[in-house]
Amino acid sequence: MLVNYNPPMSPYLTILFQDDDLLIVNKPSELLTVPGKDPKHADCLISRVNRVFPTAKIVHRLDMATSGILCLAMNKAAHRHLSMQFQERETAKRYIARVFGQLEANTGSVDLPLICDWPNRPKQMVDHENGKPSLTHFKILEREADATRVELTPITGRSHQLRVHMLSLGHPILGDRLYAHKDALAAAPRLQLHAQMLQLKHPVTEQVLTFETEPEF
Repeated sequence: MLVNYNPPMSPYLTILFQDDDLLIVNKPSELLTVPGKDPKHADCLISRVNRVFPTAKIVHRLDMATSGILCLAMNKAAHRHLSMQFQERETAKRYIARVFGQLEANTGSVDLPLICDWPNRPKQMVDHENGKPSLTHFKILEREADATRVELTPITGRSHQLRVHMLSLGHPILGDRLYAHKDALAAAPRLQLHAQMLQLKHPVTEQVLTFETEPEF
């Protein structure tokens, strides 16, 4: 439930790549990917894109609080092709996050099944009986005094996967309004999670393309 939706107006729209079939943008934190039901939530990434490119369609989503690379299709054929790549896990993604405290291992994996926590939706939770398989690899990039900067590679694409997997290790992502405890929430002004890299095949040429954009934190 969004109470005070106040999406950033600058930068309004950051385009990283665009041709007749593919559009890659850098979504700012606190901007919805698609509109909410409330008319106050009409301003979102796809509405901003469609002002410039009326035919563009979302292929995948990022949480409102997450920033970073998003892929859109410029026509129906491209949308089918790109959607299939995401569905078949033929894309590669990499995220950067800052988590609370000190992770012990320099590298590792979290393999925990996830399901929607219905009474507390949109939150997700670990459920070994009914959850969908969810796998995340992590690698430490930098150890700070009270936090750890990590590289996260999701193999599956479950809702809130990275946020819940880091929480399951006892190291919630800083600034996470849904999952962070009081100290982790107070440690950052926004969710410290950024979609830094996306690799996919061009929907027409089949050329492998890699897009990167660094986080602002």
